[in-house]
Amino acid sequence: MDSLIALNKFRQYFEKFVPLTDGEWHALSQYLTVDHLKKKKFYVEAGKICDQIGLVVKGAVRYYHVKDGEEITGYFSFENDMLSSYKSFLTLTPAANYIQALEDSVIVNLSHKNLQQACQEELLAFKMERFGRLIAEHYLICYDDRVTSFITQSPEERYSKLLETGGEALYRIPQHYIANFLGITPVSLSRIRRRIMKISA
Repeated sequence: MDSLIALNKFRQYFEKFVPLTDGEWHALSQYLTVDHLKKKKFYVEAGKICDQIGLVVKGAVRYYHVKDGEEITGYFSFENDMLSSYKSFLTLTPAANYIQALEDSVIVNLSHKNLQQACQEELLAFKMERFGRLIAEHYLICYDDRVTSFITQSPEERYSKLLETGGEALYRIPQHYIANFLGITPVSLSRIRRRIMKISA
C-alpha cells in the first residue's frame, strides 16, 4: 500500500473524532510513520515497552497472553482499528501481552515521543488532547461491551459480533485463534459457522 494512501486513511479515522484543517493535518502527518508488519512478526512482545500507538490500515493482528506455556487470545484488531498495548504505551512500562500480525499488515504509527511533541505544538495541542480523550472513551466503551458480551452472550452471538467488525478478514485468520478467543473448541466454532452460513444463504 502506498504511504500516501495509508496516511489518508489515518486522517479519515482521526476526523471521525476531531476535524482537521489541511494545515493541522500537514503538521500532524510529520509525526506519523507508515510501517509494514510481516505476517507472524510482533508489534509488541511481553516484557518489552510498547512505545507507539497505531492504526491498522491493512491487515489484522492478534492480542494474546501466555500462561503456563499456553497462548490465550484476548482480542483482534482489523482494518480501521487502533492498536497498542495501551497501559505499556501510557506508562512506558513493559507490556504484559503480545501483539502479532496475522497477515502482512500496514500500520500508521505515532510514537510516544512524537505524541508528546505534537501535543506541545500550539497548532495541534487542542486537537490532539481532544482526540486522545475521545479515543480513550471509545475504547473504554468497546472494552466494557466486550466484557459484558462474555457474561451475557452465547459464543455464537459473540462470533456474529466479531463478524461485524472483522468481516472477510475473519475467514483469513486461523480458526483455532478465534475459537480460543471465544472460549470454545475449533469443532464448536465450525458448527457455529455452518449455522450462520445457512441463515445467511
